[in-house]
Amino acid sequence: MTVVRALARPLLSIIFVVQGANQVRNPEPLVPKAQPVTDRLVPLAKRVAPPQVGDRIPDTTANLVRLNGAVQVLGGLALASGKGRRVGAAVLAASLVPTTMAGHPFWLEKDKQAKQVQRVQFMKNLGLFGGLLLAAVDTEGQPGLVWRASHGAKAAKRETKRGAKLAKRETKQLAKAARREAKLAAQTAKAELPFI
Repeated sequence: MTVVRALARPLLSIIFVVQGANQVRNPEPLVPKAQPVTDRLVPLAKRVAPPQVGDRIPDTTANLVRLNGAVQVLGGLALASGKGRRVGAAVLAASLVPTTMAGHPFWLEKDKQAKQVQRVQFMKNLGLFGGLLLAAVDTEGQPGLVWRASHGAKAAKRETKRGAKLAKRETKQLAKAARREAKLAAQTAKAELPFI
């Protein structure tokens, strides 16, 4: 791991760990802002999710805020520690979408100054979202699964062709050697025949 990655991951994740812990401990201040988003998303999630998952989605906004905070703490720790860093970054990016929609709806603000503040916070979260997407696809210079699969298939195809060419060449060589042996055996047999 490079020094940049060793510094960047904890720096990117610290806001999620701290804010997530605050959400778990004290969700009530965030409930009024989260309520409109949860009122729309929870019924949709329960309809779309399989029954065994949909039945476990909390109904109260306070519990949803706590759940989002717990997800952010776990994702932040995974990203910062490097254990499950890509999954942690993807989970944080997913949790940032409803958080941003609930926390910074600048389009609903009437006051120009408040609208500007919310727009800046919204764009800050977009920047965090972009950083998390980069962290989610960062393979640390190693090939990813898609690259490995496609290049593995190409290598297998190449090896198959090479094996077929080698088998064809060996078959030709064996056939040529067999013909030579047969010719030599025929000449030997002819030479050994008594003259009539």
